[in-house]
Amino acid sequence: MAQRLSSLISHLTPGKSGVSTITQKNADDVVITLAIRTPLTKGKKGGFKDTDIDYMVFALLKEVKARSNLDPNLVEDICLGNVGDGKAAYKVRAAMLGAGYPITAGASSVNRFCSSGLKAVQDIANQIALGSIDIGIAMGAESMSMGGDRLAKPFDEAILAASQDAQDCMQPMIQTSENVGNDFNISRRTQDEYSVESFRRAEVAQKAGWFDDEIVPITTKVKDPKTGEEKFVTLTKDEGPRYGTTLEGLSKIRPAMPEFGDKTSGGNASQVTDGAAAILLMKRSKAQELGQPILAKFCGATVAGVPPRIMGIGPSAAIPKLLQKFNLNKDEIDIFEINETTNLASHAAFASMAVYCKDVLGLDHAKMNPRGGAIALGHPLGATGARQICTILSEAKRAKKRVLVTSMCIGTGQGMAGLFVAENW
Repeated sequence: MAQRLSSLISHLTPGKSGVSTITQKNADDVVITLAIRTPLTKGKKGGFKDTDIDYMVFALLKEVKARSNLDPNLVEDICLGNVGDGKAAYKVRAAMLGAGYPITAGASSVNRFCSSGLKAVQDIANQIALGSIDIGIAMGAESMSMGGDRLAKPFDEAILAASQDAQDCMQPMIQTSENVGNDFNISRRTQDEYSVESFRRAEVAQKAGWFDDEIVPITTKVKDPKTGEEKFVTLTKDEGPRYGTTLEGLSKIRPAMPEFGDKTSGGNASQVTDGAAAILLMKRSKAQELGQPILAKFCGATVAGVPPRIMGIGPSAAIPKLLQKFNLNKDEIDIFEINETTNLASHAAFASMAVYCKDVLGLDHAKMNPRGGAIALGHPLGATGARQICTILSEAKRAKKRVLVTSMCIGTGQGMAGLFVAENW
């Protein structure tokens, strides 16, 4: 594995540039014309704690229709990334019909763990590129308050006997975080320091209103846990950022699961989170024909495997593979949005993984998660891959950046990465 990673990382060094190729504009480019999301709320106690994904998807699809001013009858397929809800395919179909999209359009769900939202974008984009559809919507949604993806029982004994890596797929995510910290000497202090900066960046961004153009207000019902009384609330901001987070404060938080190690705590891993995101895609020629604004071109995405016991290092394999395919090097990327991935209840965001990927890839920290990542914002499993696209496009516009990479680690030991080129701002 180390040899393979070394080979991949060698492709991060400067070589013949592919930027001139990917920044060219062609009629057949698959482009993003709208990227919006709900606020991310605290699981089990936040604004979406009583809201199932069907309503999140329904409400967000209505916003897509309103904000794009696109005839919904032109939409041919909707793909929802989701991890914890086995009925997601039913729910996205009902939600899209309720939101006013035509019965002639399709709907499906896809699960690639933490990168499910990006996988949905890839699936819709591939259909458009092949001419199977003209316009589609990729989404990600997760209610970690209500859902869950833990295995009810171990894998078949024949599988477990055949492979240690297969056995390691059973490891809790927090255990894999401790494995990364121990294997690569990433101390508790280093993880806490990284987390403090994630919270600081999110605080700066939220106070400055940088998230406002990517977040749409969602009105939903919240039930009082004591009285059972329901009331309507309108959610407008992410609930995760903890203003004024300090290293001293984080260092006092006890290890979350000491039976696995002493480096991962509730301060350097993400909260359980609820939320959704939506990406509207079509060819450049179609967007121009319909007068739709073009935010960015989707260049492509790829996936790479890593050992399940250190699944958090997935981006360190996926990013070099992606850059190799497009003849790019890391210095030519303006922003990296890397999920500080996999939470204390299930999948989560861990500082160990983010620190490892930053260091082993030699990334400029200023380019990585400039608005803070999942440790501060939250990680609603299936939604994060799409949420990152909303955030990175918003930041690209604000900071006048163009070449963008998003990447996530994936439970069971994988990584996924996507490449985007923002329009000239």
